[in-house]
Amino acid sequence: MRRVAIVGAGMTPFAEHFHLGIKDLLPMAVSEAVAHVDKGFDRKDIQAAWFGELVSTDGFAAGVMADSCGLLDIPVTRIENACATGNDTLRNAFYAVSSGHVDVALVVGGDKVRETSSRATFWEWMSMTRDQAWDYPLGLVAPANFALHAQRYLHESGATREHMAMVAVKNHKNAVPNPKAQLRFEISIEKVLAAPPVVTPFGLLDCTPQSDGAAALIIVAEHLAEKYTDKPIWVRGVGLGVDRVMHQHKQDMTTFPATVRAAKAAYAMAGVGPGDIDVAEVHDCFTAVEMISYEDLGFVDRFGAAKALEAGETSIGGRIPVNPSGGLKAKGHPPGATGIAQCVEIVEQLRGVASNQVDGARTGMAHNIGGPTAVSAVTILSTDVS
Repeated sequence: MRRVAIVGAGMTPFAEHFHLGIKDLLPMAVSEAVAHVDKGFDRKDIQAAWFGELVSTDGFAAGVMADSCGLLDIPVTRIENACATGNDTLRNAFYAVSSGHVDVALVVGGDKVRETSSRATFWEWMSMTRDQAWDYPLGLVAPANFALHAQRYLHESGATREHMAMVAVKNHKNAVPNPKAQLRFEISIEKVLAAPPVVTPFGLLDCTPQSDGAAALIIVAEHLAEKYTDKPIWVRGVGLGVDRVMHQHKQDMTTFPATVRAAKAAYAMAGVGPGDIDVAEVHDCFTAVEMISYEDLGFVDRFGAAKALEAGETSIGGRIPVNPSGGLKAKGHPPGATGIAQCVEIVEQLRGVASNQVDGARTGMAHNIGGPTAVSAVTILSTDVS
């Protein structure tokens, strides 16, 4: 396979964009990615585009993307894989470039969760992604199905709601200096614990906000990287993992096997291990999900997330800083854009220009877990080509 570099990265602010539609947000993200290419970029160089979205277009996602971004002369492919959509969209484009079929590709993700132009609301769509025989009639939308995992994890690991609150406090603090983040204010453990309940053990401040936004990356084959930038960021590894859909078929509710499988594939491709990751954007749609993911990604031992939080290991300045952007919890979570926006953050970290810069970061990770905890995507990026 050919090596693949990211040469441009951009995103909109994540927010409740009531005054903007998806056709406004997509070109905004693409324009920022183009402007981000330090040696200049001609959009005519793009040979193919991949668009990740869930439910926010008029019904023909690839056409909306092509029309709104002026990409009518190239193939545009729509990707949807629940909340793993963003990193999976990059994975699909990566394979096209690494295989030699495409030299220059555009990767875009976007969604409007607060309102949608499709016939179904976001939450109606979410309910239909569950098993229709058992989970759907029980109302196991995202907060409820992740709560099943969180409750069991607390029971077996000895972690507490206070540890979950530490995740929220950390990520809100990280979001304050991030101009693209949705919830730019600090909170306290006491405030998290006192927040209105959503579904046990989650309170309101354990949950990601509903967000609108878009993000974009420009990726190129190795032989073209120096044409566009002196600071390429290399896509070293990608992985996708799946698991059973029905919760009664999951053998262990304290882990996400899809993440374990995706991480294993990405580490193997990149030729690195968990100890080589300097900074990570980890899926934290709910606070306990970040904790479980520390373990599934190999950052801490099994049931070691609570101690890592207590020791500040995943804070800025810690051993493995997680979600310096604010994460989904505070930066926001328009699902189709989330994974790509995570990669935008990692690109900025590795180039040394992030709002919460991790000193000396050379290798970073982006991670999503989605669906009824049944799909995960992991991307490893690095300043080092190999």
